[in-house]
Amino acid sequence: METVKTTQYKKGKWSQFLKMLGPGLLFAGSAVGVSHLIQATQAGANYGYGLLWLVILIHFVKYPFFEFGPRYAASTGEDLITGYKKIGRWVLILFSIVTVLTMFIIQAVVTVVTASLAVNIFGVFESPIIWAGILLVICTVILIIGKYKLLDNLIKIVIIVLTVSTLLAVILAYTNNNISAPPITFELPIQGAGLVFLIALMGWMPAPLDLSVWHSIWTTEKQKATNEDFNLNYSLKDFRIGYFGTIVLAVFFLSLGALIMFNSGEEFSPSGAKFAAQLINMYVTALGDWAKWLIAIAAFTTMFSTTLTCLDALPRVMSRATTLLQDKEEEPKSYYWIWIILLIIGAMIILIFFMQSMKQLVLVATILSFLTTPFFAIANYALITGKNVPDYAKPNRALRIWALLGIVFLIGFSLLYVFTMLL
Repeated sequence: METVKTTQYKKGKWSQFLKMLGPGLLFAGSAVGVSHLIQATQAGANYGYGLLWLVILIHFVKYPFFEFGPRYAASTGEDLITGYKKIGRWVLILFSIVTVLTMFIIQAVVTVVTASLAVNIFGVFESPIIWAGILLVICTVILIIGKYKLLDNLIKIVIIVLTVSTLLAVILAYTNNNISAPPITFELPIQGAGLVFLIALMGWMPAPLDLSVWHSIWTTEKQKATNEDFNLNYSLKDFRIGYFGTIVLAVFFLSLGALIMFNSGEEFSPSGAKFAAQLINMYVTALGDWAKWLIAIAAFTTMFSTTLTCLDALPRVMSRATTLLQDKEEEPKSYYWIWIILLIIGAMIILIFFMQSMKQLVLVATILSFLTTPFFAIANYALITGKNVPDYAKPNRALRIWALLGIVFLIGFSLLYVFTMLL
């Protein structure tokens, strides 16, 4: 076959493209967690299909800023953190402050959701906090012995199982004569608890914008690991496959909540363990008892992967930022482990002393993430349109307008929330 430049996508080489998939699937595996299993399902349970438009819209709004991560990394060979410093040292400092303010509660939330599923599956301990401590120790051991790659490969299979199972559950729920599908309506709750849920839903749907930074790191690592360049074409196609998958799954989970929980008289419990049991029972209602363990294990493995990814990515990000702030050329390996220890301690302190209910903890974490979203959106836009990016990799006019409108949207809703809470 004729040889072509590595900066061009090799048409017809489907098997080679499959081998190049990686960061986009990692993105999907990290995104499909609290936002889908909890937030999207609750949106369907509380509002039927009334917030379907918002779930799709927030994916649309955030898309450019997530894409700018792999776009920048694939075209420059640098992660976004390095790029932030090139914009200005103050941007790197602000990024570090924002990350430190959110990282502990993010880790606490994904860990306690995983722990709540563990209570239902394994029993042994009834306290999600005890399970959270056990899970963080297990994750640390996995990172120490370097077996994360094995779990990374496994999660790709689990995501497929979860996707197929959820689709099947939605189809069977639609065809179940005892279940009536709610009509597709338009809801816009902008007062009180409704606005709080709205902001929380958008905060982690499909993921916090912090994930664009993680994605840029995964992209640079993928470039180092492949014999040929993980070029811009490969990188964007890989990202879009993962991103489209998160949209489809979000719609599936919202539909499941709408079909089984909406107008049923039953509400999701604020208790993590009870919520996990209700989530699993939704599948049992649609699929039958045979699906209970399949779904329980798939959901647990998905959340465990998210917990592990956060425990690895957040310290890696802060280790990189700390190195750049000190103007060091080499990144000390000790920084990574120091930040892991700090992250575990901070997450456990939040769970032990500040967790009144899983529901409240999720709300706080997702709202904080949404309020920091404009920073990441503006920083990523400034970086991808700056002089450090080759002209061929810069977004076209349509994507720039799309991004600018997204920034206006994110700032507008952030201000609406802040003003509403103050008044």
